[in-house]
Amino acid sequence: MNAIISAPELVNELAGSNPPVLLDIRWQLSMPTAGPFDGRAEYADGHLPGAVFVDLDRELASAAGPAGRHPLPDPEAFGAVMRRAGVSSGVPVVVYDGGQGWAAARAWWLLRWTGHPDVRVLDGGLPSWEGALDTDVPAPAAGDFTPVPGAVGLLDADGAAALARSGLLLDARAGERYRGEVEPIDRVGGHIPGAVSAPTNENVGADGRFLPADELAARFKTLGAADATAVGVYCGSGVSGAHEVLALAVAGIPAALYVGSWSHWSGDPARPVAVGPDPQ
Repeated sequence: MNAIISAPELVNELAGSNPPVLLDIRWQLSMPTAGPFDGRAEYADGHLPGAVFVDLDRELASAAGPAGRHPLPDPEAFGAVMRRAGVSSGVPVVVYDGGQGWAAARAWWLLRWTGHPDVRVLDGGLPSWEGALDTDVPAPAAGDFTPVPGAVGLLDADGAAALARSGLLLDARAGERYRGEVEPIDRVGGHIPGAVSAPTNENVGADGRFLPADELAARFKTLGAADATAVGVYCGSGVSGAHEVLALAVAGIPAALYVGSWSHWSGDPARPVAVGPDPQ
């Protein structure tokens, strides 16, 4: 199954006999110096016809705290959100966001982790859509999706540390945060010892769409994925890291996600921190 879908492909599927459920996951990282982003207001101004809005901060994560800024949601609560949105196990799902792809990838990863068999991300997000937008809020029939966590790889802090030694652990944040030169959000800058810098924005082109699968495979091979026994990813709080897991899936490389990521790792002063360009 492909992990992404193009806008023309989506148009065709929406006109088919088993159209996908559409989820709008517009979200942006709210920096301390800026006001919060209102994804629901963006949705109200226009969305793909039939799409249901899902709030990343409130519905795709539990409350921020010691487990990180975007910990896993309670599976039962997540399932209830998905059923209200019309998600069923036998119906494909397509998720999209405002174009960055991070939020859509978080929804994609959660649905995959909880066992949905057919979920894809709209490549390029809303800007790739050339059709009309809608302002009506749909009321879909309730779905039957019941989450069964564990269908794809999940790392905790100990697992991430071990993977950095035994396999390949990729850090999806910007290079300057990996090196510890700046840290605008978390307690301290730097990276998990042994992790390799792999900024998420290098997986897409200028149009926000993913690079071709062969180019992504070549990139991850250069970073060490071809020789690693296992691959894992982390970021700041398990959002952009999900986008990197998605890029790896496009390249045909399975990878686990450390959802707590740097916001969890760096919250414990006892955990080691590496700085500079060297993984160690």
